[in-house]
Amino acid sequence: MRIETKSIHAGAKNDTDNRAVTAPIYPSTIYRHKDDSADPAGHVYTRASNPNRESLEELLTVLEQGKKAAAFASGMAASTAIFQALEPGVHVILPLDVYHGTRELLTGLMKRWNLDTSFVDMTDLDKVGSAIQHNTRLIWIETPSNPMLHITDIKKVCELASSRDITVCVDNTWSSPALQNPLDLGANLVMHSSTKYLSGHSDILSGAVVTKEENEIFENIRSIQQISGAVPSPQDCWLLQRSIKTLPYRMRGHCGNAGKIAVFLNDHPKVERVFYPGLQSHPGHLIAQSQMSDYGGMISFQIKGTGNDAMKITSSAQIITNATSLGGVESIWEQRVRSEAENTQTPANLIRLSVGLEHPDDLIEDIEVALNQV
Repeated sequence: MRIETKSIHAGAKNDTDNRAVTAPIYPSTIYRHKDDSADPAGHVYTRASNPNRESLEELLTVLEQGKKAAAFASGMAASTAIFQALEPGVHVILPLDVYHGTRELLTGLMKRWNLDTSFVDMTDLDKVGSAIQHNTRLIWIETPSNPMLHITDIKKVCELASSRDITVCVDNTWSSPALQNPLDLGANLVMHSSTKYLSGHSDILSGAVVTKEENEIFENIRSIQQISGAVPSPQDCWLLQRSIKTLPYRMRGHCGNAGKIAVFLNDHPKVERVFYPGLQSHPGHLIAQSQMSDYGGMISFQIKGTGNDAMKITSSAQIITNATSLGGVESIWEQRVRSEAENTQTPANLIRLSVGLEHPDDLIEDIEVALNQV
């Protein structure tokens, strides 16, 4: 079964009572016990489980070709659960340019967990290998990376980790399961900020973890999900499942538009450098080609100018919105450094662009006018 069909039908529950084609939303926080047994089968309390969340998790499991999934109230809640599922004091390897929120989580909130962290260039397999310690328990991959769009060879890192019994988690937010399936490449876990491409409409806050197998670390993640209660509402689960029905077709539009805009930017005299794995000049192009079905809707580019020039450009567009986030049907961009912490690796003149589903010619005209403001 192809992903277009899976996106529409996986996890869908029939309303046998009313014969509705679209499943209802179950806002109830409590459920009647089925009997007087000590083990009341079925849903009991919605923090632990809910029909809409159950359907969403089944859908995400199928799309990522995993074994089980756990849905969370945000991508950061999902990430937090993964790190909390580890034993305190173990070693974790992450990309040098990892999403700033993940870096802040580990160097701030999770500091009391006493995790030992190494931030390395994940495009260099030798550096990943050299970073492994006797107590390394997790390698966190982000590919394409945010915001530099570096590409990590998932399969090779997983081979390196497997021989040492190290868990590999891939943040698959930017690619989505429509473009990349890390579990098929050897990863153990996949994390999503479902707020982005899975939602696609900038109106749902959600996250998810999908596992390749039901093991101890996923049992810990599930326990954290149910006990801490950082779960999405039934309505958000229902909305997210509805949004995913169009995911494959939306991703085709994002990728098609981004490819055209990347070429335009690459040839523009006011652009210093373009970061997009679909360009043959990108250092990770061949690896991306081998593990992705297309190159995504995200572009970062450095202008020939200052950070102030970048801010002026992002404020000058008429169609593209100056905002933080990505993956929506509308195009947005920002001078990325404004949204990151003080220790960011991001250049001040870099603009991160989430290419939407508007007509590409309109977007190119809008970018041209904005670039001409400096």
